[in-house]
Amino acid sequence: MRMQPRRILCTTDLSEFSNQTLAYGIGLAKAFDAKLFICHVVDLPFATIYGEVHFVPLEIQSQSLESARNQLEALMADATVPWESLVTVGHTADEIQRLAVEHHIDLAISATHGRSGLKRFVLGSVTERMMRALTCPLLVIRDPALPGEGEASQAIRFGRILVGCDFSEDSDAAFRYGLSLAQEFEAELHLVHVLEPPVYTDWLKAGAVPSIDFDLNFQEQASEKLSQMVPSEARHWCSPVVSVLTGRPFAEIVAYASSRRADLIVLGMRGYGLVEALFLGSTTDRVVRHTPCPVLSVCAEGRCSIDVPG
Repeated sequence: MRMQPRRILCTTDLSEFSNQTLAYGIGLAKAFDAKLFICHVVDLPFATIYGEVHFVPLEIQSQSLESARNQLEALMADATVPWESLVTVGHTADEIQRLAVEHHIDLAISATHGRSGLKRFVLGSVTERMMRALTCPLLVIRDPALPGEGEASQAIRFGRILVGCDFSEDSDAAFRYGLSLAQEFEAELHLVHVLEPPVYTDWLKAGAVPSIDFDLNFQEQASEKLSQMVPSEARHWCSPVVSVLTGRPFAEIVAYASSRRADLIVLGMRGYGLVEALFLGSTTDRVVRHTPCPVLSVCAEGRCSIDVPG
């Protein structure tokens, strides 16, 4: 199945950091002959005094909207792809989700500072909320200072694509996108499965200790299953590489991506409840906060509905 985005949404708060998404948006719009939508949400503050809510005057809202549109026009002045600005007022994550549905977006792009720990707990993350709310895949750019990312505006080249595979529904959706992109860019497709010993020992009887043969058996089965995932006809357009690792999934994926100089990581987005999202996060959350390259978050249909503070 070929995944070809025709309508791409870039989000920006008009900061130099966030504007890095435009480079990827332009590059991908060129690669897929897609229309590009540039989204900015004016998230105006309001004050509560003695129980009364005082909103920002409409005149200030209008000025902010006009200023944002002018800045987007300036940023896209030399763009050679069809594009449209989407500027609105409201809660950032909610507005982006609404616009993505309204404009039938196939792929969204966002930047994140990759906060962790107490700072993330207090401030939350608009990007992580979007990862759970959007029904389309979300390409997350964490650090624009990484080598090569500043040159992405003219051509996008994903030469090595890493897909994390845990054989779940979410992982299967991520694999389909990763396989399609690997064929599109004629790339190396690295399929990685991480064995977590405490998880697999649950399959044994209580009190049993896994043997070396047990571990090797799981590695062989996982490797075989990964190899079988890539259809023979797809191998004409991409080069599959299968790896079975042992350890903490997010740490192993980040280390593997760094050592193999991956250009893109594709992961499924498994929903978490509010407490888990705040204190633990998912493997995808953690990879995004430590990734050496962009991450494409893919949510299986019907699963992206858990809210995270923004």
